[in-house]
Amino acid sequence: MPSRPVPPAESGDGTTGPAVRGEELARLPPALARALDDFVGHLEVSRGVSRHTARAYRGDVASMLQHAARDGVGELDDVDLARLRSWLTTLSEQGLARSTLARRGAAVRVFFSWARHDGRVAADPAARLASPRVVRALPTVLAEDAAARMLDIARDAARDAAAEDEPARLREWAAAELLYGAGVRVGELVGADVDSLDPDARTVRVVGKGDKERVVPFGVPAARAAAAWLERGRPALVGVRSGAALLLGDRGGRWGQRQVRDAVHRLARAAGVEDVAPHDLRHSAATHLLAGGSDLRSVQEILGHSSLATTQRYTHVTAERLRSSYEQAFPRA
Repeated sequence: MPSRPVPPAESGDGTTGPAVRGEELARLPPALARALDDFVGHLEVSRGVSRHTARAYRGDVASMLQHAARDGVGELDDVDLARLRSWLTTLSEQGLARSTLARRGAAVRVFFSWARHDGRVAADPAARLASPRVVRALPTVLAEDAAARMLDIARDAARDAAAEDEPARLREWAAAELLYGAGVRVGELVGADVDSLDPDARTVRVVGKGDKERVVPFGVPAARAAAAWLERGRPALVGVRSGAALLLGDRGGRWGQRQVRDAVHRLARAAGVEDVAPHDLRHSAATHLLAGGSDLRSVQEILGHSSLATTQRYTHVTAERLRSSYEQAFPRA
């Protein structure tokens, strides 16, 4: 089977792939243009990827095909490993980030894997194509007292607002507590419905990457915030557009990811802590769980990581904090 496509990561400019103009694609030799169109159709129909992801793949693969066409290649079978390496070298000389180069290389490997299994090429030239290794920066993590201060600010604002009938503050409190207390992604949170919450078991059911569903536990503070929102906040915003959405915007529709990010940034400023995004609260939760003695496999399940290696990033963060504390406190450091 062809390797399964994964959504390309965001590049440094906030996009997920190079823009591809129609006239550039029109200049591709017919065989290459046809293969590109068929590949994108395969992703959308057989793999069910989003239009956004399919567009990103199209841009990445088109970049490679345009490079090959400029070398006089007119048939897919004439693309070899040397040309693929030349393409990546050219992109590198243009100053593209290592993460972007790695993403584009990965997209081309998926493309040629599909082409080989579809009988479009006799051999897969990208099978031995090595992309630059991406140096992953350690995630931003709040100290435990900073996270507590930020959540206390959200709680106090919600209590004050409840007396003045301002449901937005109750919503922000519930969102912040669930992002940190359950370690969920912002997309998972805004996608949750009312019946996703089990107040008695203190769990929330979310749908993560790859449409994988998982049930995540959360603590008493998050349970209190969620209860306050459901009892006094959500009813004030319910409208015809609400449906079963757990978190509602000011106009009654499902609350959006951008609004959640704005709220988290605002809470961080109010608490006087390092500016963080919703995903940083997830990073913080994972790090604090490991620092508190949780085993790696349990944290992997909570976060919904498909690979344990992804979860292991947080052990590095914990080690960095331990080293810093040691150097500050130990007389023989």
